[in-house]
Amino acid sequence: MTATLTDRYITATVRSLPEALQTEVRDELRASIADAVDARTENGEPLEHAERAVLTELGDPGVLAAGYADRPLHLIGPKYYLTWWRLLKILLAVVPACAIGGVAIAQALSGANIGVVIGESIAIGLSVIVHVSFWTTLVFFVLERTGADTGARWSVDQLPEESHSGTARADLIASLVMLALFAGLLLWDQLRGWLPSDDAPMSILNPALWPWGIGALIALLVVEAGLALAVFARGRWTMTLAWINAAIAVCVMSLGLTALGRGVLFNPRFVDEVFVANGVGGDAVTVLAVLSSIAIVGITVGDMVDGWRKAARSRLAV
Repeated sequence: MTATLTDRYITATVRSLPEALQTEVRDELRASIADAVDARTENGEPLEHAERAVLTELGDPGVLAAGYADRPLHLIGPKYYLTWWRLLKILLAVVPACAIGGVAIAQALSGANIGVVIGESIAIGLSVIVHVSFWTTLVFFVLERTGADTGARWSVDQLPEESHSGTARADLIASLVMLALFAGLLLWDQLRGWLPSDDAPMSILNPALWPWGIGALIALLVVEAGLALAVFARGRWTMTLAWINAAIAVCVMSLGLTALGRGVLFNPRFVDEVFVANGVGGDAVTVLAVLSSIAIVGITVGDMVDGWRKAARSRLAV
């Protein structure tokens, strides 16, 4: 005997259900389909067309079976999605950076050239990003399927503070103070120095950077201060301001990495008297250079991302 469309549909629906549910679902589904088909045929619709239309309205039997079994058809549902996303962002902000720093230091200590150091660091960074994303998602996938409870609960204490003019003014003042302090430290380092020596107070940065290199960096700080004033006057970040901020950050990063790559960022006397004279070998100096490059890239890239993030939030708030 040839199975009808209804029989085939019911079989496709119940075959993935637990045996305890199959009989109940089969009977319930057959009755509901029959009632729907009868309602259509009473209005003059042919039986074959009515049956096909009813089954089409019911949809994919796999989806219907998942509803009966209370089985999720998503990788991570709304119950865990925000917890997963918040944790993943934290891990991706910390773990790859640590891995890249460690690999860069190891490659530099092994005597690899700058191209190998950068290439290996990028490769490891991408690999760590993939692994962190995969394993974090897998954990929450298992939690979703097993129904385990992470214990994470939202509360009103997690609501962000309301933005108002007082906060914006405080942010502006803090930015201007920090920029002025940094500019002052640069000038003090070059004109007065920090460490006592037999000849004269010694600077940490290379005196050869004065006046053009240090002057260019101070000029960029002045432009950054102007940008902070523009954001305050506008009342919010815009994408144009964010891109200006990114351009300033790229210039700062370029100055720092160029000086570091040419070996002229730090004062040679500072390196000799603080490191070499105290028995610290060349490995420590190499580590200092690698850590300095990581700090320069991390700070400038973080500043760029922060500007874009604030601009995106301001756009959504409009």
